[in-house]
Amino acid sequence: MPRMLGKHALARMLVAEGVEYIFGNPGTSETPFLDGLQDFPQLRYVQALQEGTAVGMADGYARATGKPAFANIHIAGGLANGISGLYNAFRGGTPLVLTAGNSDTRMLISEPVLSGDLVEMTAQYTKWSVEIRHASDIPVAIRRAFKEAKTPPTGPVFVSFPWNTLDEEIEFDAAASSPGYFRIRPDTAAIAAATELLASAQHPVIVVGDRIAQSGAVDALVRVAEQTGARVVATAYSEVNFPTGHPQWGGMLNLNSPATARQFENADVVLAVGTDVFASFLYVDTPFLKPDARLIHMDSNYWEIEKTYPTEVGILADPAAGLTDLAEALDAELSGSQREAAATRAATLGAARQRDDARYEERIKATWDNQPMPVERMMHELAAAVPPDTIVADESITSRPALNRAFEFKNAGDIYGIRGGALGWAMPGALGVKLAHPERPVLAVVGDGASMYTVQALWTASRYNIPVVYAICNNQAYRILKVNMEVYLRDMLDDRERDSEYVGMDFANRLELSLMAQAMGVHGERVDDPAEIGPAIQRAFASGKPALLDITISGSL
Repeated sequence: MPRMLGKHALARMLVAEGVEYIFGNPGTSETPFLDGLQDFPQLRYVQALQEGTAVGMADGYARATGKPAFANIHIAGGLANGISGLYNAFRGGTPLVLTAGNSDTRMLISEPVLSGDLVEMTAQYTKWSVEIRHASDIPVAIRRAFKEAKTPPTGPVFVSFPWNTLDEEIEFDAAASSPGYFRIRPDTAAIAAATELLASAQHPVIVVGDRIAQSGAVDALVRVAEQTGARVVATAYSEVNFPTGHPQWGGMLNLNSPATARQFENADVVLAVGTDVFASFLYVDTPFLKPDARLIHMDSNYWEIEKTYPTEVGILADPAAGLTDLAEALDAELSGSQREAAATRAATLGAARQRDDARYEERIKATWDNQPMPVERMMHELAAAVPPDTIVADESITSRPALNRAFEFKNAGDIYGIRGGALGWAMPGALGVKLAHPERPVLAVVGDGASMYTVQALWTASRYNIPVVYAICNNQAYRILKVNMEVYLRDMLDDRERDSEYVGMDFANRLELSLMAQAMGVHGERVDDPAEIGPAIQRAFASGKPALLDITISGSL
């Protein structure tokens, strides 16, 4: 068995695991690893100027490839900068291997500058967190890290490498983690029970989350939805979990509003797949499901099943495998009259969707030509101008409803959005998505406030010529905070009189993102006229280089 230094063993393990990119923000504690990398040119280092940017790129890449990404950031102080991105990865289930250097273990007793308990810092937002104490543990730790990251429920892991472990010599054998076979099939008795409930349902509703997309279950979900005539709604739509143009699509739930309970007031059977039931940000004292609603919950994450609401049938399964079995069982079970009832429900939902779309189109006519332009106009112009097969990386926050109306997302991989809620994902995340899919155009739609958390990503885009086109929704405010202030005053306090001054929520000086882009080597232009959006988008994509459009929109509530 060959002998080699720990830093070379680490690099060889990454090669064995199929790693192509290392997303990193370098620091002195990573010196041995960075030195070793120059001997492994097949591992391409993508430099970020801040740790959160490196983690965001890795998150986007992992989600777009469906395989674990590898990121390397810097000791305690730097790791703290990356934890917001780690939090998003944990909440969203991104398969990510995050690493950092630490001080030489022979120094730790003296509490050296910048060092800390890195495992404790990351443990609550990872599936597994560990610090290497001996170089001989490197192969085992890396193999286990990749295995843990890609095993459902997928998620991030963290590995700390003290300096001296990378300079120790060890005997080494580069055995990678196994491919993994994760299509866990459901209990047949559970499928039978779920089939019986759904076959007899008069008002079924299907609730979905991102583990639908992660397991490749969209087609199977569409089949079940059409068999049952159920309305389909989402707790999250950070990836394509159901085609947004489908007549049974009911959109995203607002889990911060008690009014959402009305969407379930007639539901007799609720099928939740690949999602929590239900996790809100604001306190809502009204249960979303009635006591007599019968809940079926299918998920690859056992922790979510029956976590909050009473559950009639809990099904631990890979969503794609479970929904396929459920569809087969429904085909065998449904009677002719039940099929007719389902078709009637589906037709009714389709007609209601058409009426809602018509009301929306009529409503936005009143402000269509306003200045600053309404966000609905911005999204319409973007959707009309982007090239075919464009992937959208979304962190548009309060502009998201307008984006969803203007764009139709049909297939898995058409959109990736922020998950977890820690702002700053899309600026770097879009770069990771583009590296995963160099053959497809990528448009990042980002709020002006959100962009500033990781605006350094523009430098990385320029440095490596990653041709993402950014469209900034510039409403000169943290508009989401204004919206939530109104919820607090009007709904939570029932105060109709007080006018908020929106303390800390407005940008007194406009963020000129086009100038920031230029300062970092990216083409940037400000767009105030909606008629200029289409030509600007077309020029940006045609250039084959990264570009940013800073689009002025109304911030009115």
